Amino acid sequence: MKYQPGDKILVLLSNEEGEVIEVMDDKMVMIEVNGVRFPTYLDQIDFPYFKRFTEKKLFPNKKLDKLFIDDLPKEKLSISTPATPARMTQSGGGNQQLATGVWLYFLPKFSFDEFNDEVVDSLKIYLVNRTALAYTFFYSQQFLGKINFEHQNDIPAFQDFYLHDIAFEDLNDSPSFHAEFSLAEPQKTKAEYFETSLKLKPRQTFQRIEEMKKKNEPGFSYQLFEEYPDKKAEEDFEVSSLANKGYKIYEAKHIRQNLEPARSVVDLHIEKLVGDWKRLSNFEILTIQLKEFEKWYELAIAHYQSHLTVIHGVGSGKLRDEIHELLKAKREVKNFINQYHPRYGYGATEIAFQY
Repeated sequence: MKYQPGDKILVLLSNEEGEVIEVMDDKMVMIEVNGVRFPTYLDQIDFPYFKRFTEKKLFPNKKLDKLFIDDLPKEKLSISTPATPARMTQSGGGNQQLATGVWLYFLPKFSFDEFNDEVVDSLKIYLVNRTALAYTFFYSQQFLGKINFEHQNDIPAFQDFYLHDIAFEDLNDSPSFHAEFSLAEPQKTKAEYFETSLKLKPRQTFQRIEEMKKKNEPGFSYQLFEEYPDKKAEEDFEVSSLANKGYKIYEAKHIRQNLEPARSVVDLHIEKLVGDWKRLSNFEILTIQLKEFEKWYELAIAHYQSHLTVIHGVGSGKLRDEIHELLKAKREVKNFINQYHPRYGYGATEIAFQY
């Protein structure tokens, strides 16, 4: 949805400004203009920032010589071309479109403060696909390592996708952006998936905004990748020499037959793992427990186990928190939960896997 409750809008027929009160459906919203509320179609309103920008062009003065753009039609998003020569790809109808890769595009939303100075309220974030391929993507945005926003969807070739907004003051919390891509229509020669990330530093972002304003551009962008990668060629290893030296060689299809059996329940209490544990420091104890957890986690995955229960105890919660942080980054984890169990109380986490 292009609009959200609280967005400032312009009624195109009357040239009056108002505010979105409620999103009624995918075609209509409820707006308020001069204290009067009424429904309207989406094509009868627009963001006021583009209008202000065009007015600035017609009537320039020192105070109004600013950039006021909140949203633009998709074809208007200005994506910088990489330094390398761009490739041209053929699109439908014989039109040529410039293929420059996949980008994260940031569109600042401006307002005036009490001193009539221009300030940035927030950044609207778009995923921009300037390639001839369609992708399925999983996107997440974090502040100080904690997830703030997640979204999964498809983006067609040469299309833009609005993701979300972040408050401008939140740039001080080290925002990072992570994305995993896969082809909407898999190709044998292309990689199954591709991961990439971006981290914004406040000072550099402020500089980008100032450069953007000087160049009279609506936003700024960062390239995530130029071309979706090919599948890595599988290397053939000569194993006969290893076998001659006494190494055991297993066929991949029989590998599970030679693995240690998996467990459905793993107890990580230190007294269950080592004998003379009282001489160990807290750091050494935690290291041993996490290494044990990784061992049984990997065995559970290798055996295609559906669930694994990890007993970590209650204590200070340090071991539980470390395990939960590790699980958040594991692709095979469908979900995990730490709730009351009749046998373990709140001292265990149950993990469900997906394959």
